[in-house]
Amino acid sequence: MSTSPPDAGFTPTGTIASPVDRRRVVFATVVGTTVEWYDFFIYATAVGLVFGQLFFAPLGANSVLVGFATVGISFLFRPLGAFLAGHFGDKYGRKVVLMWTLILMGAATALIGVLPTYEAIGIAAPILLVLLRILQGLSAGGEWGGAVLMAVEHAPKKRRGAFGASPQIGVPLGLLLASGVMALMATIAPGDAFLKWGWRVPFLLSVVLILVGWYVRRRVEESPVFTELAERKEKAKTPIVQLFAKHGLLVFIAALVFAGNNAVGYMTTGGYIQNYSTNPEGPLALDRTPVLWAVAGSAVTWLLSTLAAGFLSDRIGRRTTYIIGWILQLAGVFLLFPLVNTGDIGLLFLGLAVLTIGLGFTYGPQAALYSELFPASIRFSGVSISYAIGAILGGAFAPTIATWLVQQTGTTTSVTWYLAGMTVIGLIATLLLRDRSGIPLGPDHEAEQAASPIYGVKSPA
Repeated sequence: MSTSPPDAGFTPTGTIASPVDRRRVVFATVVGTTVEWYDFFIYATAVGLVFGQLFFAPLGANSVLVGFATVGISFLFRPLGAFLAGHFGDKYGRKVVLMWTLILMGAATALIGVLPTYEAIGIAAPILLVLLRILQGLSAGGEWGGAVLMAVEHAPKKRRGAFGASPQIGVPLGLLLASGVMALMATIAPGDAFLKWGWRVPFLLSVVLILVGWYVRRRVEESPVFTELAERKEKAKTPIVQLFAKHGLLVFIAALVFAGNNAVGYMTTGGYIQNYSTNPEGPLALDRTPVLWAVAGSAVTWLLSTLAAGFLSDRIGRRTTYIIGWILQLAGVFLLFPLVNTGDIGLLFLGLAVLTIGLGFTYGPQAALYSELFPASIRFSGVSISYAIGAILGGAFAPTIATWLVQQTGTTTSVTWYLAGMTVIGLIATLLLRDRSGIPLGPDHEAEQAASPIYGVKSPA
């Protein structure tokens, strides 16, 4: 491992990386993940606004609840995507997996944009919609791990948090883009026009975005850690088997870290706040367009706090940054619904903005944290599967659970306590992990990387 200062340009394997290479990697991860999450979130936004009427109308009052359940169903397939991506990513490289996940996500999203509604083809419409959502879930399951490792494994040792924040900001950027495009279409095609054709445009736009993402990603070099593994022929033959045989508990704890963030984040990325605040039969019945702009605005604060947390984690460590984030997120959870329930669009934005500060601090350092938890030969499998399981435990059914809680209790207080509980779970999981900021990532240090980062747990044999 090189002892050169962080600005000297050394990758984890000791190879000199030029400033141009660094910028290209960062730009590619930001663009690629933004496109992927735009595609993923545009579905959730549409569920909260129109899919209940267009695809699940015969279910009546339960149409939105079932629509949100389809958001969660896709999460059940994210581990499969993560398993496949992890296996192929640890055997054949990070880059090839990222190219195929981009294509799969874009194709599924564009097809949703041309899908006939229930009125046109009956029960086949929701069935096809769910199948396309499953394809989105498979893609999302494989996307994140590859993007994270491309960013972190190219980074100088003391700047992993900052580099790792580049794929992380793809989430708020994707939410910003999805909400902004939906808001624009709600303005261009208001009322019935939005229901008839306006909602389709954001899905069809995915074709253009995928072409941009493909062009950018194909110009990026393979991860230096994987390149060295390949040259030494030290790639794991069965990375997933090795992962669960030696690091199963670590995968579960890492998943709980993400679950604490993801459950809260899916109040907006999962479309719940959009539906709750705009439902004509709900307590607020706000206009669709200003709510979408408020969500888009909160995506900006989320982006900024995510970047800030990534940089801060390089100075004070991943664990400490996370602890600060959990405290901020808990405060945001308790402020959210009191501000949203005022029915004032400015206060609704304030509630979302405050919440996203904590969300950014519990998401910005995640790329570096996860990358530093697992050995090089099984790292893609480790980060991808931990992330996918955390998504199921956290955000998969968070909008559905929130909708059900309000139906059963008649108040959003129950949702607040649910989100607070998930935040505390994330905090406890974080406290169980040692801080491994700066640990060498290259294949020369597999023994050090394999040492258990869990307090009180011995290293696997």
